[in-house]
Amino acid sequence: MLEVVVAVIVGLLMVAGILIMLGPSTGKLIKRVRSMRGARVPSVFQPAQPREVAPPGLNPKTQRVLVAAARLGNWLRAHGHEEVARELRSAAGRITGNEPAGLYAMQTVLRRLRSLSLDDRGSQERLKALTSELRIAVQDRFEQLELLPFRRP
Repeated sequence: MLEVVVAVIVGLLMVAGILIMLGPSTGKLIKRVRSMRGARVPSVFQPAQPREVAPPGLNPKTQRVLVAAARLGNWLRAHGHEEVARELRSAAGRITGNEPAGLYAMQTVLRRLRSLSLDDRGSQERLKALTSELRIAVQDRFEQLELLPFRRP
């Protein structure tokens, strides 16, 4: 028991000596240690944070196009239309490098999707909704970039 008491006293004396050697910067060090203690490590049981599909440096309307394309591509891949989903991902990849070329490629894919018909009525409606969401986003970005002529009233 005496050995434990001596070890605790020796440890406290060593810590006090280090704090004296640090001098006036001791307060800053204590504040840093307290702030580190407040940082929490995420738990294994917490749900994962959703990742962004679009890179954060892009225009918001471009991000909207990429998010709509990702939704449609995931839906197409889940329903067995791998080739169209691959073309859609390719067009989305072009947008990040050369936006006008990517938007034109996206329009080409949208034209191809018009001819796609499904047997299930619910699936056809979902495809139509996702396609129209992407078409509106692409048209908005086209108008913003002034790639298409504006409609006359």
